Amino acid sequence: MNARPVSIVMIEDDEGHARLIERNIRRAGVNNEIASFRNGTDGLRYLLGADGSGEESAQRSMLILLDLNLPDMTGVDILVKVKENKHTKRSPVIILTTTDDEREIKRCYDLGANVYITKPVNYESFANAIQQLGLFLSVMQVPVTD
Repeated sequence: MNARPVSIVMIEDDEGHARLIERNIRRAGVNNEIASFRNGTDGLRYLLGADGSGEESAQRSMLILLDLNLPDMTGVDILVKVKENKHTKRSPVIILTTTDDEREIKRCYDLGANVYITKPVNYESFANAIQQLGLFLSVMQVPVTD
């Protein structure tokens, strides 16, 4: 079994937040490729391909960092599409958002989110979460299926 490197897919419309997240990821020693998108449309096109089949992601190992409040759609819409697709449903999704509504949090977990972090995050706990993520990424072995 050979593992593929995990790429981080960040869908975050706030450039300041995106830079901060990336800086914290790098500071935690995670050097994985980060594909960054400012809106849901571009992010989904990357994840599911132009045809929406998800076939393009069949050979990718991805971790998705997802903001819920995007200019063109909600992160929940993206979460649902990712978790419904056979090629992307195993990709871990971390929600990074300003919404701390209990119902929204529960809904995201019910839909398959792995972690829910509220912004503006306490940067120490965020850095810790990212470090855990780094450890997680380094041990995340994705079996290559033939």
